[in-house]
Amino acid sequence: MKTFVEPLHEARFGARKIDARDADLGESQLPGPGPDLMHELMTADHTPIVGTPDVVRHWRSEDDTRASAESLAHAMAQSPELSDVFIALHGDLGAGKTTFVRHLLRALGITTRIKSPTYAVVEPHETPAGLAISHFDFYRFADPREWEDAGFRDIFATPGLKLAEWPENAGNRIPLADLAIKIEAMNDDTRIVTLHANTARGRLLASAA
Repeated sequence: MKTFVEPLHEARFGARKIDARDADLGESQLPGPGPDLMHELMTADHTPIVGTPDVVRHWRSEDDTRASAESLAHAMAQSPELSDVFIALHGDLGAGKTTFVRHLLRALGITTRIKSPTYAVVEPHETPAGLAISHFDFYRFADPREWEDAGFRDIFATPGLKLAEWPENAGNRIPLADLAIKIEAMNDDTRIVTLHANTARGRLLASAA
């Protein structure tokens, strides 16, 4: 996957500023996985899969970003197994990676301040239901060995949702993502979003987004 040059701060989507306290970052009202997806979930795990076609979405506004994040959150709430995954986020300057994560965390029930982990590298959260969430940003990594030195292998070995911006900076130390999301900003401020599933759980999430 293409490596980009990372900004020091994630640019906002379009002209609207994201505030972690926004009231519209609420619980999703969208339907959960249908019967076919639920059947597949019964045997879904983190085993890599081969030949899964990418899912491509067109986000025309931040409302689309929020709706996609809420759909993922709703799928996780309906099927807790889907919340024990690693989602990697790729995108160029101003693509909207942190914006997407903030909408996802709000939809999962996080009410506290959601800070960018650009400087802290990781920001931990916990939902009211007890789901542990780790939001990573590896932009400042100069060497993939920093991933090992920081002890992140232990975090990835525990249950919970892991979200990582700029995972490529951790090299091959970081585990294979269940779902990789690439966000590309177009000239008209819309986004082309490609969801690539590497596991069965990732495929279910890609279908839900």
